[in-house]
Order: sequence, then C-alpha cells, then structure tokens
Amino acid sequence: MSPESGSNIAGKIAYDDLREWLELADKIGEVEYVKGANWQEDIGLAAEAVLREETGPCVVFEDVEGCPKGFRLLMNMFAGTRRNMTLGFPTHLSKWELSNAYRENFLIDQKKCEHEIVDDGPIFENVLTGDDIDVTKFPAPVWHENDGGRYIGTGTYSVTRDPEEGWLNAGAYRAQVHGPKEVGFLTARGHHGYIHREKYKAQGKKMPVCMVLGGDPLSFYFGGTETPYGEFELDYVGGLRGKPIQMVEGKVTGLPFPANAEIVLEGYVDPEETMVEGPFGEWTGHYAGGKEPRTLLRIEAIYHRNDPILLGVPPMGQGPDELARYRAVMRSAMLKQNIIDAGVPDVHQVWCHETGGSRMLHGVSIKQRYPGHSRQAGQIAAQCRAAAYASKYVIVTDEDVDVTRLDQLIWAMMVRTDPKRSIDFISNAWDSPADPMLTPKQREVGDMTHSVAVIDACRPFDWKDQFPMSNAPSPEVARKAEEKFGYLMKNR
Repeated sequence: MSPESGSNIAGKIAYDDLREWLELADKIGEVEYVKGANWQEDIGLAAEAVLREETGPCVVFEDVEGCPKGFRLLMNMFAGTRRNMTLGFPTHLSKWELSNAYRENFLIDQKKCEHEIVDDGPIFENVLTGDDIDVTKFPAPVWHENDGGRYIGTGTYSVTRDPEEGWLNAGAYRAQVHGPKEVGFLTARGHHGYIHREKYKAQGKKMPVCMVLGGDPLSFYFGGTETPYGEFELDYVGGLRGKPIQMVEGKVTGLPFPANAEIVLEGYVDPEETMVEGPFGEWTGHYAGGKEPRTLLRIEAIYHRNDPILLGVPPMGQGPDELARYRAVMRSAMLKQNIIDAGVPDVHQVWCHETGGSRMLHGVSIKQRYPGHSRQAGQIAAQCRAAAYASKYVIVTDEDVDVTRLDQLIWAMMVRTDPKRSIDFISNAWDSPADPMLTPKQREVGDMTHSVAVIDACRPFDWKDQFPMSNAPSPEVARKAEEKFGYLMKNR
C-alpha cells in the first residue's frame, strides 16, 4: 500500500455532541447495551473483555446498580468502523489512511473557529448546588481490581484559565471520587493545567475549574493531545467542524464549557490542599504513580442533562486499548506534520505505536536524500511537540518499511542496524510519572526525566546502493498476490 493512500479524501464531522455520536454508532450496528451491571466490579470486567480488541463494540451501561434511573456510562468509542466515523471519514480507510487523511484535511492548514458564548443549553437541564451536590450517584466504576477507588474522570477534560495571560486550556486529567463534593485533579508536570495551577499558587489563589465528564468525542480527544501553549483546544475543534462550539458560562466560576455537554463539575482547586489519590492502573500497564497526596477539585455546582451519559476511557495497559488507538491516529498525524514543519523532506509514514500507549515508541519512514537525513528526522521526532512527553524509542526506516506494522518496524531495527553505531541517546528528556522505570530517588526529588533512544534503521547512506536487496515483494507484486489469491485467507 502506498504510504499516501487515503489522500484527498475530505472529512466531515456529522455530529455535535455525544448523543448524536451514539445515534450514528447505533445506526451502523456497533453499540451493545448492558442493563443492571454494578460499578463495583462488572463494568471493569466488561472493560477487560472489550477494550483490548480493535473490533470491540461500543458499550452503554444502563440501570447501573445504586445509580438513579436513566444515568448511563458509555465506553469504547474508538474501535470498529466507528473510529473513522468519529473523525468524519469513510469507514473503508485503514488506520494509517485515516491518520494521513486527518492530517491532510485538518493539520496542514489548521484552522481555528473561536467558541461562542450562549445563554442556555441542555447542560443546564439539571443544576445542583449546596446539599444536592453528590458525584457518587453517577456510574463511576472501579476500573481495575487494585485501583484505589472509583474513577469518574477518565473520558474527561477540564477547562482552566491562565491567571496572568487569560487564555483557556482544555486538558484531559484523571479524577478519582473522594466524596460527594470532592474529586481528584491530577496534572503532570509541564502540562498546561499544571502550569495554570502553579501560577494560581504563586498568587496565593484557588484555581477555578470546570470538569467536563461527558463531552463531544472530538473535544475529549483534543483535550488529550498536544495543542500549542496559549491556544484553546476547543477552538480547534470548532475549526474542524467549520463552526464555533456553543458554550455557556459556569454560574460559580464564569468559565465556559459546551452547552451540550452531558455532565460538568464546577469548583475550585486549592494548590495547597491535597488528598491521598490512587493507585490507578496506568496506561503503561503498571500502578507506577502509586498512592500519594494530590490536589483535588472541591465541587460547588454540578450540571447535567436529563438521563446523562458518563464517558469512560480507562487505560488498560500491556498492549493496545481505546486510549492508545485514538492517540495513535491523531498523534501520528500531528507528529508527521511537526517533522514536516521542521523542514525534514520526504517523510513518508509516521506511526506512534499503540503498544506503549502511543507515546513510547514511534516509527518514521523517509526516502533518504542526504547524509544525516535519517538522524535529523529521528532527533526532531523525539523532541517535537507531538511526541516529546514520555517518548522512549524512535526508529527511523527507509520508505520500503510499513512502520504501522510492529513486525516490519522491529525487523528493520534488527537487520539494518549495528547497535553501537546506529543508536543515539538523548538524556534528561521529559518523562511521565506513569513510567515504572522512574527510580524511587527520582520520584523523591521530583526528577521526571529519562533517556530516549533514536535508532537509525535506514540503509547506511554512503553505501545504500550496495546494501543487499530486500526479498519483500514490490507493491505491485503484493497487490497482485492479494487480488489473485487473497481469497484463500478470507475465511481464516
């Protein structure tokens, strides 16, 4: 398949909120409904059974034990053919074609459409304040057997405002249920929400926060990707749709949030106040973050629609899951564009591998044009905006390798490298607290850094024309084999 397959396919988002998305997923037959499950164990068990499979259904839990009638939880949006629908593209595109089409439609000339403040919206159908505040009534589950509690915020993003510069941020930060009026607010060092919190702390102030717990899928995805400093993620979502997101202002903080969101918690984070949070099964497949005092959101208002839908996107770790799947498609597109924007020519494929949470392993294929081209591509890929956080390995290959396939990527690394000559190391790179390889000493002193390996798995440029020929079929032969004898594997 050509690395540029899927080009020139226009994307169009056909929904405005989570309910409209669910209707579309239902129409293509990819939704299953489960009644009467409990949040203590059942929903977590279902997640183990479903989320690791790329073709698993979207699951909606109804009539959850101990929760009000009509309160629902939805999980596994980004799988099956609905992943393409979610980004507004035809269902026949492969994951690479989807990523590249997304890049060409939305990232090459990335547009913003500033949000619009309106007076009212469905989110105000229910306004809870004072003694009526109780987050425990929502179907927040215990996702993993050793989690420290219920996690209401996995498919969530929080809106904050920079107290010095005034810009808005929407960041995806997890939230544990601590009590009826308190949930965790965990931000990693260097992320925009963390920067905002530290600025409020320096001013001796509490930070206003609006936490969206059931939003438009695109808004959640953008909350978990790397938008430039000073930019509001939801204005880019508006740019994707070609129209502004309609937002209302919270009655306590004045912060904006989507008028058609499902559930929003509004309140304040005191940078000096903490509560023990965790442990939580991280995207790295470990309980690396542990159980520690961390900041929390004290809730002063809850807003929710009638029959609200809580969005759940828990990390499962130890291989691909929904979190890794959507990140792979979107981050790979962003990383390719970052490398191109830095001036690197002839970049073919880029893939942020689902194994490793689409953060730790990146494959880049190029058509070599000059000595050092491969090292340049690898170094930039390792440290640019889309991939700098928690990146560990970047493997650069020639254009004949399909880097979306883990087997081909590792094959190139094994047969086209000499370990001593082919690997460069970057020291003191930005790491995640979820990394289980951070030493106890590093955690004690707050040293969230690690090394990154940039592996040059291209044919050596100065003798690449003498490098042994690969016995892999040409694209033409591969296509002919599929057309003539592919039927032999169809029913396997």
